[in-house]
Amino acid sequence: MATATRTPTEAPLPSRAPAPRPPRSALAVRVRRAVRYLGPNWYATVMGTAILASAGAELTGRLPGLRPWWVAIWSLSLVVLVLLAAARFLHWRHHRDRALVHLDDPATAPFYGCLSMALLAVGGGAVGVGRDVLGEGVAVGLGLLLFVVGTAVGLVVAVGVPYRLIVGRGAVRVTPVWLLVVVAPVVSAATGPLFVPHLPAGAGETLLFGSFALLGVGLLGTLVLLPSVFAGLVADGPPAPALTPTLFLVLGPLGQSTTALGRLADAAPAVTGPGLADGFGVLAVLYGVPVMGFALLWLALATALVVRARRRGMRFSMTWWAFTFPVGTCVTGAAALADRTGWGAYEVVAALLGAGLAAAWTVVAARTVLELAHGRLLAPPR
Repeated sequence: MATATRTPTEAPLPSRAPAPRPPRSALAVRVRRAVRYLGPNWYATVMGTAILASAGAELTGRLPGLRPWWVAIWSLSLVVLVLLAAARFLHWRHHRDRALVHLDDPATAPFYGCLSMALLAVGGGAVGVGRDVLGEGVAVGLGLLLFVVGTAVGLVVAVGVPYRLIVGRGAVRVTPVWLLVVVAPVVSAATGPLFVPHLPAGAGETLLFGSFALLGVGLLGTLVLLPSVFAGLVADGPPAPALTPTLFLVLGPLGQSTTALGRLADAAPAVTGPGLADGFGVLAVLYGVPVMGFALLWLALATALVVRARRRGMRFSMTWWAFTFPVGTCVTGAAALADRTGWGAYEVVAALLGAGLAAAWTVVAARTVLELAHGRLLAPPR
């Protein structure tokens, strides 16, 4: 009997092991770990930087020779926005568990409003300051894009975050941080009029009245929340030292709504009849004067409570960025009233607040860079 022979072509093929995955670079691993605890509150760095540039531009005529500095500050805000957006994308991709925890946390979820306001602050600054480096056409295009996206995000946050917290958590104590949910539409209302002169008449009129409607969304939401914020202070006393800077957030809707009405009044004559244009001008003064007065009162109260907290051991944290954007809105609000009323007192208020804003941003930005370099700001929460 012949023995069967196996030809070489019939030899069994060796099993192919899967190709080894290329090792991750040490830098990629470090970046992935670093963004695990990067929350939406970090967009406050963009807001505070962009408002410094915009407020400085408002005061350019009062402080000549500083415009190149404001252009550099705005450019920095754009760079930080791009870097943060990339880092937050990595956070959602690799640490979705933490991102979902942030959405369900009443102390963190309202900070998603900061994303909207960061986009809007940089977009508005593109028209007022960024055109010096981008050119007017590119600056207006970029600003409009950021305005549309920021406004859409702000409206989603204004509805989605309260709904998710109310349904998921039941009773939640209202703190000043909750104002971040509703103030974004007010920022949209203050940004939209900047683009009216660059649009056709019909589109400009639509944007003007749309911005006015957004002002109502944010302002009425603020009026609903403010009594609860003040009642909480009276009933429970001052917040913990680390959270005391959040009291400055109350200034945001006050200063920004004053700014918004001033800009709406400036843009109205180009797209409406003289009657409506005059009405916007009168409303800007009748609303802005008393609201700015209350803003200065609240600024004094919040400053006193911050000094008290500092004496009781308040250390640096990301809440210190509340000393920047809200104060900046009061700078632009006071400047708008100075231009519309001609009253010199508002010139003084705008200049003093602007100096305070610049000092606060310098300190907070420097401390942020220092703490970030030491790895303390992105460390796991304790």
